[in-house]
Amino acid sequence: MAETQAVRGEPRVEAAALAAGFSTALRRAGLPVSLDRAARLAEALRLVPPYALGPLYWTSRVVLVTSQDQLPVFDGVFTAVFGGLLDPADSRGDTTAPPSIGAEPRSRPAPPDDRPLGADSAERAPQPPALVPGGDSSGLDAPERETVLMMASAEERLHDMSFAELTVDEITRMRHLVRRISLSTPTRLSRRTRASATSTARLDLRRTVRAAGRTGGDPARLVYARRRPRLRRLVLLCDVSGSMEPYTRVFLSLLQGAVSGAQAEAFVFSTRLTRLTRQLALRDPDQALAQAAAGTEDWAGGTRLADSIRRFIDDHGRRGLARGAVIVLISDGWAQDDPAEVDAQMARLRRLAFRIVWVNPRKVAPDYQPLAGGMAAALPYIDAFVSGHSHTALAEVAAAIRADRIPQSANRGTK
Repeated sequence: MAETQAVRGEPRVEAAALAAGFSTALRRAGLPVSLDRAARLAEALRLVPPYALGPLYWTSRVVLVTSQDQLPVFDGVFTAVFGGLLDPADSRGDTTAPPSIGAEPRSRPAPPDDRPLGADSAERAPQPPALVPGGDSSGLDAPERETVLMMASAEERLHDMSFAELTVDEITRMRHLVRRISLSTPTRLSRRTRASATSTARLDLRRTVRAAGRTGGDPARLVYARRRPRLRRLVLLCDVSGSMEPYTRVFLSLLQGAVSGAQAEAFVFSTRLTRLTRQLALRDPDQALAQAAAGTEDWAGGTRLADSIRRFIDDHGRRGLARGAVIVLISDGWAQDDPAEVDAQMARLRRLAFRIVWVNPRKVAPDYQPLAGGMAAALPYIDAFVSGHSHTALAEVAAAIRADRIPQSANRGTK
């Protein structure tokens, strides 16, 4: 009983430390393990605690391996780290040496391994898999069973790929993934109020007087009210000029999902500004994008950044669309306008908006610097500057949209 409790007790290692150490070993061996996958492994190990080598192996493999070509490297590193072997090559040629975990024939499933991780290296070295239930190691009469290799799905492999590198079929799958991204803005207090039972809220004189009418004019009960919170408006302006063409279709899917899910306002611009909120509000995403393309006359043209921002402010922003809203500008900043004009229009937009998020897919380049005239002029007025070049990078965009506003002086020091 004591041994069973020791095996089934709490893991002797912390999930985050185990995931970080194992991911580092895989990266040193040449396996491309990103930091977000290491974080996913830590979360998975909390759901499936590593009581034994078998569950640890399959949990790590499902999370970290993205293609079948990576299996030999993964198996070798896993055996070296958790199998008690400092060098997997030491046992090559030894017919009596047990195979590495995961190196067993693919036609049969790997059996569960109930050995604790805290055992000695000799005890926790991988053992040959039992081929038939009941411990019969011969396996001569056991029927062949097909094993499904567990690895990342085709959609998961798209997460870290840049939108500019996707094929036509991959763009179609990516558009479905992007439309499922949920965008949410910070809340603000509206002018409408609701009754509150606590005296810390503001006294509602109107409701108190109305209630006093039912008690002969005597205000026997005081009524308090609080202002209702509501989400701030979300406005997206997407550059559809020629320089943004490799990213346009995916970003339009992001706009379509934001309009239908978060009731956002959507605009596109190149040489002129076009409002597409009504077209993108259709339930059919393909029909919505088709109507959006038909309603835009300057697709893949030049970029008039300052003029487009000015038209947005004059025609829509000052009427209330931009007041207290979260504005998302999707552009590489390559504009034909004078940088001084971009600076002036961004200053106007800054006075109206609650928060400005700029998405530039070219920011991901290692040697990128915001030296383009329009980008350099707009940078001082931006609250968040993100790339958004891939599905994974769009998570940073969603986080920037729902973040609260920070002081502009502190924000400028981080750019």
